[in-house]
Amino acid sequence: MLEIIVASLFIALISNIVLKKFALPTIIGYIVTGTIISYAFNLHDIVNNHLLKELAEFGIVFLMFTVGLEFSIKHLKAIKYEVFVLGSLQILATMSVVFICSFYLFGLDKNSSLIISMAVAMSSTAIVLKSFNETGEINKKFGRNSLGILIMQDIAVIPILIFIGILSSSESSLRDITLQLLLHVLILVLIFYFAAKYLLEPFFTQILKTHSDELFVGSILFLAIGASYIANSLGFSYSLGALIAGMLIAETKYKHQAEVDLIPFRDLLLGVFFITVGMQIKFGIIVEYIHIILNLLVVITIIKFMIVFLLVKIKDDKRTTIKTAFALIQIGEFALAILELARLNSLIEAPYGQVMIVVVVISMVLTPIILKNLGVLADLFLSLNRNIEDITLISEEIKDHIVVLGYGEFGESMANRLKSEGKLYIVVENNIDRYHQALQNKESTIFGNAANKEILKKAFAQNADKVIVTIDNPKKLYSVCHEVQKIVHKDKIIVKVHSRKEKEDLEHLGILNIIVENDEVGDAILNYI
Repeated sequence: MLEIIVASLFIALISNIVLKKFALPTIIGYIVTGTIISYAFNLHDIVNNHLLKELAEFGIVFLMFTVGLEFSIKHLKAIKYEVFVLGSLQILATMSVVFICSFYLFGLDKNSSLIISMAVAMSSTAIVLKSFNETGEINKKFGRNSLGILIMQDIAVIPILIFIGILSSSESSLRDITLQLLLHVLILVLIFYFAAKYLLEPFFTQILKTHSDELFVGSILFLAIGASYIANSLGFSYSLGALIAGMLIAETKYKHQAEVDLIPFRDLLLGVFFITVGMQIKFGIIVEYIHIILNLLVVITIIKFMIVFLLVKIKDDKRTTIKTAFALIQIGEFALAILELARLNSLIEAPYGQVMIVVVVISMVLTPIILKNLGVLADLFLSLNRNIEDITLISEEIKDHIVVLGYGEFGESMANRLKSEGKLYIVVENNIDRYHQALQNKESTIFGNAANKEILKKAFAQNADKVIVTIDNPKKLYSVCHEVQKIVHKDKIIVKVHSRKEKEDLEHLGILNIIVENDEVGDAILNYI
């Protein structure tokens, strides 16, 4: 097993280095890695390994958790049309069209037609949201449309999997299963409501009093995985539990730091997921059914594009509509789960299932390329100039402001002076007591570690006129300045230090505007002598 892990890491690194030269995303590299490994070590049987699949699924769990952090209950209400109207209509319309084509035109049996229609209705949450989160397109209108539809698809996985269970079981009645589902929904809602109302804030307060970054990260992992486990125990998907947990934490002040701390876990496990996707590519099936696979790929792509296009164009402009439609034309990872469960319950004939798995994987491989070129594709359809920018929905993004890192005594004094001058500024602080003090003083404040690049981006430091570093701890001061100078020009950084030794350390980073507190105090005293 160790040689497989080493080989996987090596192939993933090499393939992604090559792909980056062509500006292609790492997702393709992971899928290619999975395919090479499965043939090199004859691992086709390990694809069905339950433990490996559960580990890979946790990549999607952390992805959905971070999506939940970005979209709180308030944000979900803001996109209720996209989730409940567009999402529901997209699923029903796609299932109807694909079922009619499969059953009446191609003569497949009823069960196979139903399974294929449900699988095709799913798009890839993992690929689309990962790409949009990285590029910031999740905040644009077509990103919001895509997010809403994908959330509804994740919710729809629950009744779909239950329906497959009904098809495969002659013992349980529909009435019994429906009553059990409603009971489980009620239990899930009560658990999360109670936790959010009475436990979340006190829990985080006690964790932060320890001043331990490790405990904070551990608590976030516990909440993400624990919520997933509770949801799965009640018959729902892991990702739905993670999504709800993320949305609950999004209502708290800890959302930014929680998101930053989870990114490494999310990306690592998503890599494992895409490697398992690559393992499911079987060249024998591709060669034997290549003509059917290509025809299916084209037909399904056109069907999904047209359905999303017709639904979205009711309220949005053509450019947004085309981008949304292209973003969701693939078949997603939940389709693999649907096809696998159907195969285990003998609800779909072997050739159809294998062919559909290959179609799903190929569509997922092509998706990153499509997402990277959404603007170009929209331009081709509309004959517009490529430089036309999309309207961003987030009005919070600001520029030419001041970022104050640290809200200690000097940081608070600095904020008061900026406020009296009428300057626009944002404070970043990760000490919970100082953070609460900043809130009491009605400061625009973000809770998070300023030594993390993602937290700095949340404060739009890259757009700032000046970044003032007011941290007293020398070791932490250096690490913060090291990160700041990566995204902010050195002329815009102002640092307050206690001694010349601290100044010398920071000068190695190229920072020019360093104020030595001891020197300034000495000069002030001399003025009185």
